Amino acid sequence: MTQQDIQVFLAVARAGSISAAAQALYITQPAVSRHLRGLEEELGCPLLRRGRGQRRTELTDQGRDFIRVAEKWQLLWQEAREVAGRDRDQILHVASVGSVCSYLLPPVLRAFLEGDRGRGLTFHNYHSREAYEYVAQGLADIALISDHMYHPQVETLPALRSEMVLLTRPGCPLPGTVHPAMLDPARELRLPWNPEYDLWHAFWFSAAAAPRAVLDQMSLLEELFGWQEGWADSWAIAPAMVAVPMAQKHRLSIRRLEKGPPEAIIYCLLGPRRKSGLIQAFLSCLTQEVNRRPELRSLLPLARKGARGSDAPPGPPVWSMLTGISCSPPGGRRTAPPARAGGTGTPRGQSTWPRWDTFSRRRST
Repeated sequence: MTQQDIQVFLAVARAGSISAAAQALYITQPAVSRHLRGLEEELGCPLLRRGRGQRRTELTDQGRDFIRVAEKWQLLWQEAREVAGRDRDQILHVASVGSVCSYLLPPVLRAFLEGDRGRGLTFHNYHSREAYEYVAQGLADIALISDHMYHPQVETLPALRSEMVLLTRPGCPLPGTVHPAMLDPARELRLPWNPEYDLWHAFWFSAAAAPRAVLDQMSLLEELFGWQEGWADSWAIAPAMVAVPMAQKHRLSIRRLEKGPPEAIIYCLLGPRRKSGLIQAFLSCLTQEVNRRPELRSLLPLARKGARGSDAPPGPPVWSMLTGISCSPPGGRRTAPPARAGGTGTPRGQSTWPRWDTFSRRRST
C-alpha cells in the first residue's frame, strides 16, 4: 500500500468515476485501475462495484468505510513529510510548575507564538526537581520553577517575585491585616509552596495541628474554595501571582499577612545547550506580562529601565490594586504579636519576626 494508491482511491471516491479521477490526477485510466486492484488485493476486499456500461463508480460497504482510513493515512503522511522540513531550532521546549502554568504562562505563550509565525512550542508541567533534570538533559530549553536547588549543568536565575497573601471567602471576620496567631490551622487549605514557606509554617503553627486539607494542585484549591456550605471559614496562603486571579474568578478576599512568609520567587532554569534567540524572545514576553501585573515584580536582567525590576521602587501593595474584588485594606498600626497559633506563645526574647538563622533551631517547636 503506497501513498499513491491512497491518493488514487480518494480521487475515484470524490470524482465518482475512474475516468474523472484519471483526468484530475493527470494519469491514464489503466493506471488508475491498476492502483485500485493493487489496493483491493492488499486489503483482501473489493472497494468498488464494477459493471459493464456503468458510467459512475459505486463504492462497496468496505469502500465507504475505507474512506475514513484513507483520509487519516493521508493526514499522517502529510505530517510525516513536515517532520523532515521542520526547523527544530525554531521550536522552544518550555516546562514549569503547576502554579506558573495555570496563573502566568498562558498570555506569555500566546505572545511568544504570535511574535513570529515561524516559531514552534512544546510545553510540559513538571515539579521543580524534575525540571532540573529535563533541562540538564536538553529535553527542556527553559523552565520556570519555585524550588531552587544546585545542579552543575543548569543555571538558575531569579525571574520574578510575588508577595504571599491570605485568601479567604467574603464575609470572613478577620481584619484587613492578619497575624499568623489569629489563624486557626484546622481551617487551612494548605499547599507546600517552597522550603522557605514550609519553615515559616513550622515556626508559627504547631506540628500537631492538622489542616483541613493538604493539596498539591491549584485546581483543587479553587474547587474547595467553591464549596460554600460548611467551608466558608476556610483560608489559604498563596503567592499574589495565584491569589489575584483566583480572587477575581471566585470573588474571594485577599488580606495582608503581618509577620508573613518570605516572598515567593519563581526561578528560570537554563541548560548547557541554549537556543539564545528563542529564549530571549520568551523571556521578553515573560517580562512584559510580569510588568503588566501590579502584584508581580520582575527580577530578570533584561527588564527595561523604568520597568518594575528588582531595583525599582516598590509598587502599591497587592490589596490596594484589586478592583471589583472583595478585598480588605490593611488596618491599624502594628502591635506586638499575640500568642503563637497552636503553640505555647511567642518565643522568649522574640518580639519581632525572627532572623532566618532561628528557623533551624525552632523548626521542631
